Amino acid sequence: MNIYLILFLEFFKIGLFAVGGGLATLPFLYDLTEKYDWITPELISDMIAVSEATPGPIGINTATYVGYTAGGMLGGIIASFAIVLPSLIIITIIAKAMAKFKSSPFVESAFSVIRPAVTALILAAALQVLELVIFKTTDFSSAGFAEAINIKTTVLFIILMIASLKSKFHPIVYIGIAAAAGIIFKM
Repeated sequence: MNIYLILFLEFFKIGLFAVGGGLATLPFLYDLTEKYDWITPELISDMIAVSEATPGPIGINTATYVGYTAGGMLGGIIASFAIVLPSLIIITIIAKAMAKFKSSPFVESAFSVIRPAVTALILAAALQVLELVIFKTTDFSSAGFAEAINIKTTVLFIILMIASLKSKFHPIVYIGIAAAAGIIFKM
């Protein structure tokens, strides 16, 4: 199958089912790492860091990067278009129908069920990213616990978590500190 068609279908699917924003796309991106050689799980964590530090939504930034990696400039454009197309279609349909159904108990019930599902998707993605950052390996049988943990990133994670809870700095400050620590300490 043509690489551009594959990119379109994969990112259209991600855009259609990843309800809840960019972080909700992460389980689908990890699925892509198993199907194709475009990206690796480690690269996804790097893309999240870059996407968080640059303007624009995470989902679109990662789609553009993966599309570009797999199919050049045209691949980046196709993947970016494909990830936003489902939202465009759905929002257009909802906008036309919302006036008629906005006070429907069915619609209110549907949204009350969607919220926990989105929360679970985002939590699952966060745990996968945390696993990539904290652990050097997921095979604990071949390595001892101390050898399996990435001490530098774990210490940085704990320090930044405590700092973010204790102070009221803008998140970009913590992103900058983490980027500087990564460069200085070669994490």
